[in-house]
Amino acid sequence: MQRFIIIPDSFKGTISSIEICEIIKQKAQLIFPDCDVVTLPVADGGEGTVDCFLQAMPGEKVSCQVTGPWFEQVDSFYGIFGKTAVIEMAAAAGLPMVEDRKDPSKTTTYGVGELMKHAMEHGATEIVLGMGGSCTTDGGCGCAAALGAKFYREDGSEFVPVGENLDQIARVDLQEVEKLCKGVSITAMCDVENPMYGSRGAAYVFGPQKGAGPRMVEMLDQNLKALAKIMEEQLGLAGLPQQEGAGAAGAFGAGAVAFLGAKLNSGIETVLDHVHFDEHLKTADAVFTGEGRFDSQSLDGKVISGVARRTKAAEIPLYVIAGDLARDIPDAYSRGVTAMFSINRNAIPFEEAKKHSKEDLAFMAENIFRLMRGGK
Repeated sequence: MQRFIIIPDSFKGTISSIEICEIIKQKAQLIFPDCDVVTLPVADGGEGTVDCFLQAMPGEKVSCQVTGPWFEQVDSFYGIFGKTAVIEMAAAAGLPMVEDRKDPSKTTTYGVGELMKHAMEHGATEIVLGMGGSCTTDGGCGCAAALGAKFYREDGSEFVPVGENLDQIARVDLQEVEKLCKGVSITAMCDVENPMYGSRGAAYVFGPQKGAGPRMVEMLDQNLKALAKIMEEQLGLAGLPQQEGAGAAGAFGAGAVAFLGAKLNSGIETVLDHVHFDEHLKTADAVFTGEGRFDSQSLDGKVISGVARRTKAAEIPLYVIAGDLARDIPDAYSRGVTAMFSINRNAIPFEEAKKHSKEDLAFMAENIFRLMRGGK
């Protein structure tokens, strides 16, 4: 019996990772009727992360009301898997939630903290936090406040900081957060290397896509620098603002470490560990992965790189199926990729090609399995 693992990222804007798994699985079973197929759809920590975990392992989705990005009440959710809660930042502070009201100087991560608190109060002892797709630049202060952190101005007044007033923080009290989070392991899924502030920081790199113009970007960057000083001088975390990933999700990366005691970990490594990929790999004959565009960045901390590292060590063939193959991936084979395929059958623009992406994926997948069977 053939045993296959299918573990793709989504083809952004065209096919979800869950859909990709199902299409490839159907073609595997068509050509190898007796095969065993394990599907492990992957998300990058943004929207869809919880659903991917629910497809890959037993658990349930928990619904609750929390504070939205504009301090309004919104319906939200998280996933619970035994004692582990998987939380999408995007479910409480996601960019789609603000629609045409983008303003990272005023939006909050408070609701993310409420999701975490709800999970912990209902027995979760491990939190996996996906930090993709945020609309905020508050350094995680809102989340920390929801968990009991107190932020004070020079005059002693308490407030919940957002991007526009991070520079007003004079003192931070984390006693209540530490009590609540005692005995809880928190991992923040992070696949960017940006520091908190500066030309490669949260404001300059990610601020514009969240609605910040040049003047706001400069203000946010200065305020994040002020917050970084608090983290270094008051919390004793010298060097944290420059740490890789500190600038993720509006500097939530730094805030997760400073206020919540979280660990920043690669998103794909976190997923692979939690879905027990290594156990599945022990009996696999081949692994299939992919993403919308396979290029040099795909081998640097993304889904394909994490999967390839483990399949190479286990000496299991790895096939990459992508929407498009770039020319700048010369070391893919040495990094663990056995072969790579593009579903793009015609030289047409992306806007046209995406209309046929599912049938093109099905066509390519079937042909790969036919080749593996020997063309019979």
